[in-house]
Amino acid sequence: MTSALAREIAEQPRVLAALWEEERTGIEKIARTVREYGPRYVVIAARGTSDNAARYGQYLFGAHNRLSVALATPSLFTLYRSPPRLEGALVFGISQSGQSPDIVAVLDEARRQGALTVAVTNDPASPLAGAAAHLLPLHAGQETSLAATKTYTAQLYALALLSARLAQDEERLLQAAALPQVVARVLAESKATAQAERYRFMSACVVIGRGYNYATAYELALKMKELTYVLAEPYSPADFLHGPVAMVERGFPVITFALSGAVAMEMRPFLAQVREREAELVVVSDQADALALAHTPLPIPAHVPEWLSPIVAIVPGQLFALGLTLAKGYDPDHPRGLRKVTLTV
Repeated sequence: MTSALAREIAEQPRVLAALWEEERTGIEKIARTVREYGPRYVVIAARGTSDNAARYGQYLFGAHNRLSVALATPSLFTLYRSPPRLEGALVFGISQSGQSPDIVAVLDEARRQGALTVAVTNDPASPLAGAAAHLLPLHAGQETSLAATKTYTAQLYALALLSARLAQDEERLLQAAALPQVVARVLAESKATAQAERYRFMSACVVIGRGYNYATAYELALKMKELTYVLAEPYSPADFLHGPVAMVERGFPVITFALSGAVAMEMRPFLAQVREREAELVVVSDQADALALAHTPLPIPAHVPEWLSPIVAIVPGQLFALGLTLAKGYDPDHPRGLRKVTLTV
């Protein structure tokens, strides 16, 4: 029987296409409101997988909209009751369920202070949606697997579309329109689920990514921990070389996202260095030279724009995590000790 996780991974092209079709008008309205408001900076409140979408937002709105982006510290709003000043901010709350009280509290306070607020959620009737002045629904349908997959890529896509609309960048919108078909191609061609069998005895690894795919490293590391119970730690290559590289010995797994773009030239010497230390390299890439260094290459199509690549690159990662879960004999739909909705304060 196919797991719910496998089905939801496979649904991602349809979800992305639905988001494109259903929210084009809504995203344009939000973008117009944001331009009129003229935010000085962005604050994003999120937890778990949604926090990884927020990391993507830091690079996205910074690079393409020239906005400084901070990740909110919800405990300041709830436990310490000392929220920072948010005047002039654009404040996002990102949550699959829209239920977490601490994320809602950030938007409640932001709205009280007069900031512009946007909820990105899969539940338009959720408390988070009610707390925000504007709603960007994900149109992902019910996600029954405890590990979020289709809602994560939908969150990234929603932020990407809003960023392009905000910049009034028609070229980027055309690039984004083609993305559902690219994800469908990855799903059809990837062998990552079967390739994961090689790592069934793995107990620890690191996951490396930089730039836009720093978020991808965090997201795959989270999926590995949630589903396979492997101690997976995410790093940028720069941070990893500043000490943690000492962990690498023969056979130590290093999963690396090495995509085309601004960070590509840095990733090649990084891969060569850890290969020289006899690391076991798993590489997600659209570049032949990077894939050639891998013990386990996980290719994605070439020419995906760097700013959209996290939406594509995480898919073989999801399939790899699914395959490793099955190889270890675990239930991908019921990770131990987890619930679909986690209420934090």
